[in-house]
Amino acid sequence: MSNLTAQDRNNKRLALTILGVAFLMLGMAFAAVPLYRMFCQVTGFAGTPVVAKTESAVQGKRIMNVRFDANVSPELNWSFKPEINSIDVRTGKTVTIFYKVTNNSSERQTAMATYNVAPDQSGGYFNKIACFCFTDKTLDPGQTIDMPVVFYLDPALEKDETMRNVAGVTLSYTFIAKKQTKQKSAAAPAATTGKTKL
Repeated sequence: MSNLTAQDRNNKRLALTILGVAFLMLGMAFAAVPLYRMFCQVTGFAGTPVVAKTESAVQGKRIMNVRFDANVSPELNWSFKPEINSIDVRTGKTVTIFYKVTNNSSERQTAMATYNVAPDQSGGYFNKIACFCFTDKTLDPGQTIDMPVVFYLDPALEKDETMRNVAGVTLSYTFIAKKQTKQKSAAAPAATTGKTKL
């Protein structure tokens, strides 16, 4: 027979419950960032464009101006700019534009592009089908690549009262260095140019 009293069993059960909750909270802390990003991509929350699998099934009537913004964090010696500053887009029409990025440093570097759309309420209507921001980019010293963004504005925005007085939206990117993959290049290759695959 066990020598544990009812009080000892209750204390043991309580200790195991607290330990289980602590491990659950630790796991949720690690999962919070990717889950939040996924939530934003699905809902357009906080100006995050929606990731779409296909083109829009309908064409809208409204034409809006889409501006393109490019930024680089201070630790990256990269040049980054859109091929055009803005474009007028009919809702529901799929558009492809390109950004150009060059690694001006003497090192091979990897970076990720963070992104958002302003004003915030337009994020849920900005649908990206393909984007260089979906994966990290690694550039050799002097390398230049052209990177596509394929998107459309959801015609549903025409029925949203918060979008009534919005004449344009801005798609903004910022490249941030991935420090753990930053490495010295053994031999700096000549500058290359090429288009990335979708």
